Amino acid sequence: MRARWPIALVAALWVAAFGLDRARDWVAATDLPPLTLPSSVEVVDRNDILLRAYTVADGRWRMTVTPDEVDLRYLAMLVAYEDKRFWQHHGVDWRSMARALAQAVRSGRVVSGGSTLTMQVARLLEDSGTGKVAGKLRQMRVALALEQRLTKPQILQLYLNLAPFGGNLEGLRAASLTYFGKEPRRLTPAEAALLVAIPQAPESRRPDRHPGRAAEARGRVLERALRDGVISAEQARETQGERVPDARQPVPMLAPHLADRVVAENPGVPRLKLTIEAGLQKSLEALAREAVQARGEQLQIAILAADHRSGEILASVGSAGFLADRRQGFVDMTQALRSPGSTLKPLVYGLAFDEGLAHPETMIDDKPVNFGTYAPQNFDKIFRGTVRVREALQMSLNIPVVLLTEALGPAKVIAGMQRAGMAPVLKGDEPGLAISLGGVGVTLHDMVQLYAAIARGGVALPLRVMGDGAPGQRVMSAVAAWQVADVLAGLPPPPGAPSNRLAYKTGTSYGHRDAWAIGFDGRYVVGVWMGRADGTPVPGAFGADTAAPVLFQAIGRISRSLTPLPPVPPATLLLSNAELPQPLRSFRSRTAAFELKADAPVVTFPPEGAEVERLDGQLLVKLRGGQLPLTLMADGVPLRTGLRSREALLAMPGAGFVTLSVIDAEGRSSRVRVLLK
Repeated sequence: MRARWPIALVAALWVAAFGLDRARDWVAATDLPPLTLPSSVEVVDRNDILLRAYTVADGRWRMTVTPDEVDLRYLAMLVAYEDKRFWQHHGVDWRSMARALAQAVRSGRVVSGGSTLTMQVARLLEDSGTGKVAGKLRQMRVALALEQRLTKPQILQLYLNLAPFGGNLEGLRAASLTYFGKEPRRLTPAEAALLVAIPQAPESRRPDRHPGRAAEARGRVLERALRDGVISAEQARETQGERVPDARQPVPMLAPHLADRVVAENPGVPRLKLTIEAGLQKSLEALAREAVQARGEQLQIAILAADHRSGEILASVGSAGFLADRRQGFVDMTQALRSPGSTLKPLVYGLAFDEGLAHPETMIDDKPVNFGTYAPQNFDKIFRGTVRVREALQMSLNIPVVLLTEALGPAKVIAGMQRAGMAPVLKGDEPGLAISLGGVGVTLHDMVQLYAAIARGGVALPLRVMGDGAPGQRVMSAVAAWQVADVLAGLPPPPGAPSNRLAYKTGTSYGHRDAWAIGFDGRYVVGVWMGRADGTPVPGAFGADTAAPVLFQAIGRISRSLTPLPPVPPATLLLSNAELPQPLRSFRSRTAAFELKADAPVVTFPPEGAEVERLDGQLLVKLRGGQLPLTLMADGVPLRTGLRSREALLAMPGAGFVTLSVIDAEGRSSRVRVLLK
């Protein structure tokens, strides 16, 4: 082995000195190895902070980094220690080769190898040995060819991504994250020196296995750096107390369920940038672990937080831990189909407000009622008699919401969910009245998207983690959305939570299988689900007691203070029950409200399905029958009350589809849907 090095060096010098023309041809004809190797797929947050990375096919961590993303001190140390003339030579440093030859001849053994960073890149690209003559000559040839075809920064980048750091670590970035838990742009002098030293003997200098040897090698690099002026004497003194890490740190694995999903949906994309905010994601993952820690081995949790103004998902916690444990943490519970319990009720009320069936101050019965064989009851089996609609929603009473669902028709509730971007799964072929009490399969993502639509004034905006969003369909009018939000903001917070105007709703599914809490302020929306991943009951779990405290903590971790809810829309009726139009003072059943009886009011113009031109923004409406006075409504918003004529001009500000309703003094009504131009 000792004799081969001088032979190789002599051969190299001979080629350089006496065969320049042939050497140039020899280099030009070099068949280079592939210059790009598979690198770890990375998922990063909105600020380019690493959320999760994946090993390449052979199980190695090889994470892309450019010289611009590396601490300048590290680069200076690397060049000073490994290849002082890196920026001047053309791949082979003949002066270093001559020095190495002379040292070898004098001592009879190899004292220094004279290998440049470019030659090391050549060796790493081809995984060639360092001791054989043929291997060394091949490295020289490839190094010379690399210098002809690449720039110096490109060659340096290859080294930064290929250098071995022990075990399955390749490249500076993987080593920096694993040994120090930080990106390589923020290295201390001691950390930089250690990462310069390890690749020379990656297994024997691994700090997690041989911290003593690693410290000695680091010291030699620091001495050279001080001698060459790369670091100051003061910086050198500061490094003396800095310990060598004796264990590897895990590569970041934030939002693992979400990361897995986007990687599967985008095969072949090396780097995926999400709307997630890493700090908030980490905080809510910790909150999730805290929430279930003392609640047995099977209780699971999921949290989803978004900016409802933009539709950007800021944090997605699929479980309390990404583990195959008794909690089944590997299941992403933000995507699992569950029963929403009472959290679907705000949609029903909003649709009912739009249809003119009710107002927050409308009185509605909470009494025993039968719909054929279906006899819904309240959760606590208690009936409250006649209550305001506002109270019915705040107390989450079941009878009133089923009455409204029957009046609307279950199909309209399903259609509202679909307009919100939800994908409800029915238990049967046709939706029934029980959907408003949780008789439909939804996901936490679905429910947060629904509440985001309410928070945005009734217009859906699909939640997203990548790319740009575009507004979806209108779910309910701005007036109805504000009314729902105003009612939900009047709910008292859970014990110990701050008193504020967070609009929120809780829910508990049948058999205590799911506990929900979803809420929003003027900017953020957060949903919390708790239960067991396998769907078995959790005795004693209620949304108000279990999930609501977590919701308020999550909101507090997003922002120290709530963003105010939007102001009241101009068309909103802010009236007491006694001041409401007669038909809105008390809720009437579907039969009373929608069956046309003798002399019931009818909209004769415009007819059903007509396309009508407005004149100066006004629409002529003609009526027949009904007991005066009449009330005219457009999309649930009263436009004329106390009308004692059967003809009226209505100010219609916008074009598009509109539902016109007429209600007489006895509560009889009819409606038509027309297209305004």
